[in-house]
Amino acid sequence: MSFNTFGHMFRVTTFGESHGVAIGCVVDGCPPRIPLEAAEIQTDLDRRRPGQSRFTTQRQEPDQVRILSGVMADPDSGAQVTTGTPIALEIENTDQRSKDYSEIKDKFRPGHADFTYEAKYGLRDYRGGGRSSARETATRVAAGAIARKIIAGVKVRGALVQMGPHKIDRDKWDWDEIARNPFFCPDKDKAAFFETYLDGIRKSGSSIGAVLEITAEGVPAGLGAPLYGKLDADLAAAMMSINAVKGVEIGAGFAAAELTGEENADEMRSANDGTRFLSNNAGGILGGIATGQPIVVRFAVKPTSSILTPRQTVDRAGHETEILTKGRHDPCVGIRAVPVGEAMMACVLADHLLRHRGQVG
Repeated sequence: MSFNTFGHMFRVTTFGESHGVAIGCVVDGCPPRIPLEAAEIQTDLDRRRPGQSRFTTQRQEPDQVRILSGVMADPDSGAQVTTGTPIALEIENTDQRSKDYSEIKDKFRPGHADFTYEAKYGLRDYRGGGRSSARETATRVAAGAIARKIIAGVKVRGALVQMGPHKIDRDKWDWDEIARNPFFCPDKDKAAFFETYLDGIRKSGSSIGAVLEITAEGVPAGLGAPLYGKLDADLAAAMMSINAVKGVEIGAGFAAAELTGEENADEMRSANDGTRFLSNNAGGILGGIATGQPIVVRFAVKPTSSILTPRQTVDRAGHETEILTKGRHDPCVGIRAVPVGEAMMACVLADHLLRHRGQVG
């Protein structure tokens, strides 16, 4: 299987399967002498870790990360720092239950990649989806923790802004509230509503989708490149590569189609520290290059395809049948996608920062 690597100067290769021995990644291109401890990576992984509330899969994975290479004690300070060589990270799988999938090993799950993987490779890993499982995203979060060290000074944050048809009240946005509820929701009142709403979805054996918003503040103007190296194009590709993502927008996004030219164009004035924009419909990027404003990306996550309701499908022999997916699954996979979206934002920005230095110094 090819295409397990993304990035140019900051390159990330992920490996492992949902029900394999371990998952992990190799980060190549990280500059040397950057302080890095496993505990710093663990902080981000703990935010994504499953089983922390009744609203996520109850698979109990500690997601303890090990740094296998690419760091050593600094001869001057004694602190552990990066060496400039590939950084290998490993996360052991400890709570696989492959038997949960034995009854459906010959059936294609609707909404999953079962059919397409088999069509391409002639086989698939039916034990939780293998590489197509959201379990793989833990490795991206680990890589993102390293990327954050490279883009020090840039604040990357994310939030859940919609679940099903229910959107948050943006006038009640409170970044501090995100850490106080299990939904990464910045609206306290809507978070309380989501508890009852998702409980109903969960108890019925169904699932629901969500919209996540990721922002990056402090990105210097000039990051990115025109045409085939656009910052927004790379961000869109990065977000779309996350399991279950079916749509991405930047800035005003699809709503820009409803605006006039006067409404959409972000007017500019002079300020003491340079140019000041009066709005940010562009989402912090113009012509593929950062404006210096906050970068704003939203992506839509589809409902978890593994549900307890019987669905029509076919088996590997082409026979029509029904399928009911057992096991432990998120009623809204979008909840744990917030740290993943943050990680992909950080990785893309780290990549573009290093590319920018390489071109203009």
